[in-house]
Amino acid sequence: MTTPDDKKRSKFLSLVLRHDPGKIGLTLDANGWVPVAMLLDHLPPSLHVDRAVLERVVETNDKKRFVLSDDGQSIRAAQGHSVAVDLALTPLMPPEILFHGTAEATLPILRGEGLKPMKRNHVHLSSDEATARKVGMRHGRPAILTVQSGAMYAAGLAFYLSDNGVWLTSHVPVSYIDF
Repeated sequence: MTTPDDKKRSKFLSLVLRHDPGKIGLTLDANGWVPVAMLLDHLPPSLHVDRAVLERVVETNDKKRFVLSDDGQSIRAAQGHSVAVDLALTPLMPPEILFHGTAEATLPILRGEGLKPMKRNHVHLSSDEATARKVGMRHGRPAILTVQSGAMYAAGLAFYLSDNGVWLTSHVPVSYIDF
């Protein structure tokens, strides 16, 4: 069960593992990993995170944002990075249709430019409308875009499936979006 403190811990982990590891003196490796022991040593004491708490936060995070390595000795964010990392994901054939949740206010821009990663490394796509709607609601009144991912893949654009089930791609041209 996620506690309010675990939510705060999760947000801080998102910050340092996705966007600003230097904030606490960490450096991610080329694939976004950092040793768990090093992370625990660098986290602010006020967060009260030990190995058991970290494992609970990883396990109970509703979006499964964090991944422990197979041996449990390293951790990384599953996706959503703004720092340069190579998640070393294998390109995969996506479903024929994926979804993107956004705010209605962004639609005029998206109709002209398509979907871009903005400050992130990839555009994030969902395999279901409900998840896309949740994402869109974070930014205002939601709009759900249908992405013709099968056609994009057939045209040579690469797709990756992150460890937490989010589909990633470099961009989505307007011609592949149903508004």
